[in-house]
Amino acid sequence: MFGKLFGRGEERPAADPFALPAPRRKNGMYTLRALGDTRVLALVEAADAGDWEAVKEALAPFDLGRDHHILGELADLDGVENWIGRAVEEDKEHRATALLISGTRHIIWGWEARTSARAVNVTQEQWRIFHERLHLAEEQLFEAAELRPEWITPWRQLLTSGRGMSLGRAVNETRLDAALRRDPLDLSSHLEWVSQLQPRWSGEPGQALAFAREAFSGAPDGHRLGCVIAMAHIEDWVESDDSECLDTPAIHRELAEAARRSILHPDYERHLGWQHDFNMFAMALSLASESTVCRRVFHELDGAYTEWPWTFFAEPEKQFARRQRRA
Repeated sequence: MFGKLFGRGEERPAADPFALPAPRRKNGMYTLRALGDTRVLALVEAADAGDWEAVKEALAPFDLGRDHHILGELADLDGVENWIGRAVEEDKEHRATALLISGTRHIIWGWEARTSARAVNVTQEQWRIFHERLHLAEEQLFEAAELRPEWITPWRQLLTSGRGMSLGRAVNETRLDAALRRDPLDLSSHLEWVSQLQPRWSGEPGQALAFAREAFSGAPDGHRLGCVIAMAHIEDWVESDDSECLDTPAIHRELAEAARRSILHPDYERHLGWQHDFNMFAMALSLASESTVCRRVFHELDGAYTEWPWTFFAEPEKQFARRQRRA
């Protein structure tokens, strides 16, 4: 039915041989695990076990220097910090890879110590641990970037550590330039900059959306960079005191057009982790109370929930399930 409604052909792509079996749904949804891929699951399980040799073997199909989702799967794992340091020191051949994983893990680990509390509510001890971990992350990421100058992921992560350490706009603009020289259309770097342009990070109202619009205007049809439009509007909603600030005809049109020209375009490639792209649009469109395109985005997700960006809500899973039902 949806194929006829939205003008899609009847043919479906061939089944993915690496797709994880569909999990049992609760409230019509499930949390995406290991990007929905058996190879990524093997990688995550190796890292969870602290088996560096198995991690290296599982990394073979991937390019950690460019794939932010794969790097994120490793860095999000509790306990990686307990063993990755040995790999950094002992495995000279793969030192850059170990440095990249360790540096990225220490950024997340640092934020875990700081917590998401307002700055005035963070204790001196939390600040000390936060800066200690981010300082080590910066050292490791700079060395990884030096060892592998073609990699984009170290520079993308240095944007986050620079924000956390309050290094200032000039420093982070240099890091953004370094990332975009390696890939001018890199979505993750653009999303991080959209966040940094928010007033809560010393940006000016409207800066992030203007940046997102300019970036997406230069992208080809079917490119996932359209997600910057969705996230810029979500960030505006986060900053606003008006929960219905996105519910305007102009924003409806912009979000719908961005979705059609990016994730819903025939040239869009469903890369590993494509569900993250769709979740960004699902949240933005539902916040705007747009109905037509929002319905299609949720339909394509078929219940696949990713924590980001729903964690802006107090009860993210319930919000996803509720908005999916309404779509």
